[in-house]
Amino acid sequence: KNVTQVVEEQGQEEVIPEEMRVLERKLKKESKKEEKRKMKEAGISIKKEESQKPSGSELALEYLTSWSKKRKEWKFQKTRQTWLLQHMYDVDKVPNEYFHVLLDYLEGLKGSAREITVKKAESLIKEYEKMESGDSIALDKMKRIREVIQLLS
Repeated sequence: KNVTQVVEEQGQEEVIPEEMRVLERKLKKESKKEEKRKMKEAGISIKKEESQKPSGSELALEYLTSWSKKRKEWKFQKTRQTWLLQHMYDVDKVPNEYFHVLLDYLEGLKGSAREITVKKAESLIKEYEKMESGDSIALDKMKRIREVIQLLS
């Protein structure tokens, strides 16, 4: 069926553009469902292609590298900065070779982002000190947290 046939069946004489778009989307969705049903009945499996999108980690580290090496082409991206600020203490997500670049990046942090980062770091330090854990992951995080506090305070 097409949109014109549906409109005629419903007995409508005039259809506004928005209604036309809604009908078109609805019909497209129904035809896709029907196509999938027929393929399923025929025993043909439909596999969606896995998209090879870079992960949040890869995008953030690429952003950081771009900031350090291609300053003129680099553009600020709040989502990348937010990801970096949330994961900067995790050695697996931000490897050591990137952490030193991140520290340079953090020097330019301004306003509430800077204040919030310092407050979070200070509260994390208190948390880790209470735990008295000797595991190396906690020690690595503590070291990073102290470096951030020292840099931003």
